[in-house]
Amino acid sequence: MKLKKQVTVCGGAIFCVAVFSLYLMLDRVQHDPARRQNAGNFPRSQISVLQNRIEQLEQLLEENHQIISHIKDSVLELTDTGAVAPSGQLPFRSANGSWVLPFDGRPTFLSVMPQDCQFALGRRKDTELQMLDVYSLLNFDNVDGGVWKQGFEISYEPNEWDKEPLQVFVVPHSHNDPGWIKTFDKYYSDQTQHIFNNMLVKLAEDPRRKFIWSEISFLAKWWDSVDTQKQETMRKLILSGQLEIVTGGWVMTDEANVHYFAMIDQLIEGHQWLEKNIGVTPRSGWAVDPFGHSATMPYLLKRANLTSMLIQRVHYSIKKHLAFSRNLEFMWRQAWGELSSLLRELTSVCSSCKLSKLVCILGSVIPCCLAADTDSSTDIFCHMMPFYSYDVPHTCGPDPKICCQFDFKRLPGGRVNCPWKVPPRAVVEANVAERATLLLDQYRKKSKLFRSKVVLVPLGDDFRYDKALEWDQQYLNYQKLFDYMNSHPEMHVHAQFGTLTDYFNAIYKMNGVAQGARPPDYPVLSGDFFAYADREDHYWSGYYTSRPFYKNFDRVLESHLRGAEILYSLAVAHARHLGMEGRYPVSDYTFLTDARRSVGLFQHHDAITGTAKEAVVIDYGTKLLRSLMGLKKVIINAAHFLILKNKDLYRFYQTEPFLETDDRRATQDSLPQRTLIELDPSPRYLVLFNPVEQERLCVVTVLVNTARVRVLTEDGQTLPAQLSAQWTSPSEMSPDGYQVSFMARLPALGLAVFHLYDSFDSPLTLRSDAALRLNGRGLTVRGVDPLPLRTLAADERRFYIHSQSLTLGFSGTTGLLESIRRKDDPQEVRVQMEMLIYGTRPSKDKSGAYLFLPDGKAKPYTQKERPVVRVVEGPLFSEVVSHYQHFQLTVRINNVPGVDGLSLDITTLVDIRDQANKELAMRLVTDIQSKDTFFTDLNGFQIQPRRYFKKLPLQANFYPMPTMAYIQDTQYRLTLHTAQALGVASLDSGQLEVILDRRLMQDDNRGLGQGLKDNKRTANKFRILLERRAGASKALDSGPISFPSLLSHMTSAILNHEVLALPVVPKKRGVPPLRTFSPLSAALPCDIHLLNLRSIQGQQEHVPSPYTALILHRKGLDCSLEAQNPGFNCSTTQGRLAIAGLLQSLDVHLLQPMSLSLMFSSTPLTNTSVIHLDPMEISTFRIKLR
Repeated sequence: MKLKKQVTVCGGAIFCVAVFSLYLMLDRVQHDPARRQNAGNFPRSQISVLQNRIEQLEQLLEENHQIISHIKDSVLELTDTGAVAPSGQLPFRSANGSWVLPFDGRPTFLSVMPQDCQFALGRRKDTELQMLDVYSLLNFDNVDGGVWKQGFEISYEPNEWDKEPLQVFVVPHSHNDPGWIKTFDKYYSDQTQHIFNNMLVKLAEDPRRKFIWSEISFLAKWWDSVDTQKQETMRKLILSGQLEIVTGGWVMTDEANVHYFAMIDQLIEGHQWLEKNIGVTPRSGWAVDPFGHSATMPYLLKRANLTSMLIQRVHYSIKKHLAFSRNLEFMWRQAWGELSSLLRELTSVCSSCKLSKLVCILGSVIPCCLAADTDSSTDIFCHMMPFYSYDVPHTCGPDPKICCQFDFKRLPGGRVNCPWKVPPRAVVEANVAERATLLLDQYRKKSKLFRSKVVLVPLGDDFRYDKALEWDQQYLNYQKLFDYMNSHPEMHVHAQFGTLTDYFNAIYKMNGVAQGARPPDYPVLSGDFFAYADREDHYWSGYYTSRPFYKNFDRVLESHLRGAEILYSLAVAHARHLGMEGRYPVSDYTFLTDARRSVGLFQHHDAITGTAKEAVVIDYGTKLLRSLMGLKKVIINAAHFLILKNKDLYRFYQTEPFLETDDRRATQDSLPQRTLIELDPSPRYLVLFNPVEQERLCVVTVLVNTARVRVLTEDGQTLPAQLSAQWTSPSEMSPDGYQVSFMARLPALGLAVFHLYDSFDSPLTLRSDAALRLNGRGLTVRGVDPLPLRTLAADERRFYIHSQSLTLGFSGTTGLLESIRRKDDPQEVRVQMEMLIYGTRPSKDKSGAYLFLPDGKAKPYTQKERPVVRVVEGPLFSEVVSHYQHFQLTVRINNVPGVDGLSLDITTLVDIRDQANKELAMRLVTDIQSKDTFFTDLNGFQIQPRRYFKKLPLQANFYPMPTMAYIQDTQYRLTLHTAQALGVASLDSGQLEVILDRRLMQDDNRGLGQGLKDNKRTANKFRILLERRAGASKALDSGPISFPSLLSHMTSAILNHEVLALPVVPKKRGVPPLRTFSPLSAALPCDIHLLNLRSIQGQQEHVPSPYTALILHRKGLDCSLEAQNPGFNCSTTQGRLAIAGLLQSLDVHLLQPMSLSLMFSSTPLTNTSVIHLDPMEISTFRIKLR
């Protein structure tokens, strides 16, 4: 109470000072002649002087409004830093049963500038094509369209091209999966290397021949295996334009399950390889095989300076709709993109309308301002292929029976034929006229679906052109057809081989616009293209969850990669700063390169998707594990150097690591096991790494060998700790170690040092209280001294666990969550957890790795015996663990102030290896009136509103959830955060459900040739965040955009970037003095995310250059949710960030804006520059640290 009074008095005093300062400034404005002279060249009349004073007053009012707003927020948050124990240091229980901890007493504040909230509230101009509206409009019927089964009959007038001939670009390509039926290396040795070798010979035979290539992972492997002569030949083909590199990523990434960190990283890895070895910059994107398309990809390609892109796998009804209205080519715009552009140009627009600044900021812009048509900076030109597939029968035109006759690999005598029973015929003089006329008819019909008289005709398929014979078959026959067409003016066509960019350039030229600019009358589209169906009701929504073990492993590796990149860059920079570069293991860059490429490879659309053969999955897993072990070495070596108080004592020994790893994985398909820390009376040092760019107050748990444990901070302050058991079974404690949990405040991106002792005197180490609800089960119960273990009689009444922030209610019957009550909220909110089972259809079409074809609605999960429920309570965390036959569900709440204590930590340990054709789901049932609307993220980058459509089958209403999904009404928002990509749906108002694992016994006829039977024991991790909404708007809620709150962004960050606990290896000669490493000299604005600090490649192999890529993302915020104390100082700055002085003890010698993937550079900024990011903007800078 005393603290609150002091804070209130201080806040009031500051307020008075601010008001008095305003009065003095106004008085000075009135009496200062110099100020009056600066009013501009207005006549000295009473009106102009008055107008000038009003404008100055508006400016001053705005500035002071911001100051007062900051003060108000700060005062509110200063009073809410968590309960403080009375003068003693021991934790104690409050009246409601929650523990109160001795808190470090550091005041924290949350201050979000009002302007930073405007982005989510702003009005947006509607795009012509909003995918949510398109979904509402369509019937999704499947009417037989004739030869184009999923389309319609196409007709044309013969004279349509008399004045302007049709331009045809036939684009040969070969789609090479970096792992699917075969492993990456097996595909390379069997097929891909031969494609490259043939390419060198066959393209050189005729300069009119063209080809495109996408996957740099294969190109890099081939490049390293050939001599310099072949390398130079390849380089000439690319630089001359005969061979085009499209997209240029390490792989053709999946777009549903991938996180935007990995999407960007694999793009950088591919582009950096191209820059170093070829010297070429990709201009066009090519994505023919990802199973649905995300709106994140066009934004990333645009930021990488690509001008155009192509997509293929889109729901057949969507394709038909867009084809019918000739909207298959469009400018793909981010749903939030228009506002970002408007914000950037607000000042100039207001100036042109002669409106005062205050009026503009308040949003009262008169119609002439709104009429300003500013093309969004996020627009990219996109071509959608119209037909079923990217193979030759579905690319020349609407009739696959005819198009197949022009796939000359299928000539009689070969291993591939045409399913339509009409084989191709070699083109000879006797038939060239008939063949050319037949093919031209298809080209013309295809062109009728587009707005220009330029038509794109891909010519290829999976692993095509691996034999020299096919190069001859395709190129020679097509060249005869082109020669005939081009030599007959009456056909009004010019046909040729081309690259993808050749086609796009022809579009731009025909429309008289620059590369990447919007052609006149072309539509603007926003939204995404999930879920994908290729025929009937066959929705590809199963792969959102398939093989969840590896989806989780991927996210763990990504977090380690980002952490290792940051620590390595900082360690090398500090070593250079101290002149110690020669003593630091700079060669660790090899581990980084290996991990970048392993992570990149796994983003392939048959890897992270869980849609590869079992042997291929093992190969991916082996690569991931090898890279994880390498990254742990990088982190350990960097942490060792950075925490040494005296760097002169630094010694690196490859065989004697200074730190141990936090956990270990025995095999690529096993769950991690915590490292056991052996304690004795001498201090054992523990280093904690916080990969998040904000200070972190959290509960850290480590495994120790003794119950007599004492935890101290670096300066010797004893910390409250909670001792709890390891469990060998639902009812038996393990005698082989104890878990000790303590509250730690960790510096942003930093390393903190703690001491652990085996001590008889440990007054602040309190034991957990464990109770078992056996529900009549006759199980062996075994406790371990000194931890108490109680058994409770069967009781079906609801029971509760508490923290200072939350009270959770659980079913006495199932042990599953039933309710959440937030502190200071009298209402207990229903959040009921249900476990469900989906089966698959009894008919011939069944669920598989790709498809989700359920046998109806989900049925409740049941088992013969009631579950064993374990309740553990203590001062730092409390948890309820429900043990079922096929899963173990843990709900934990951490009793700490701030982000870590405001959400529920959920772990589902799933094992369905004895099931057949079953999918396990977790459903949250609430009273939130969400109706048919819910929200899922796209790639962890942005939020996409969704609607449940009754007109669509159940499986069509599932969507990818890489990091979060939420439902909301005017009172509450409930967010399910996830640490792995899974499929999610809201099948009824107030519900969210997620598929946890799927075991399927058959193939689903999409080429894999097997089911999903290699399930693992899988730990899925979630956080549930319940927030109260303060300023909800029905108009905004129904719009095409939504944003998480600041707290939600932070919750996602701590879930996906766990603290790494690194014990110092005991040394015979003792451990040298250590100290906490805090790299930042000032806190980053809490809406700016440090996506990466990536050492840039050097010219020598495995050695970095002196430059580092600084990649930043400014997040969009929804401020309508009730602000809560984050546990650290948090403020926003309207996207401004001063780079100079940002890092302690390091100077920034270069600050150069770059394209996203570092291939295009802008003029370097001064070292003292303040950079600015718009909301949602991702920007890359090349910096040099010294």
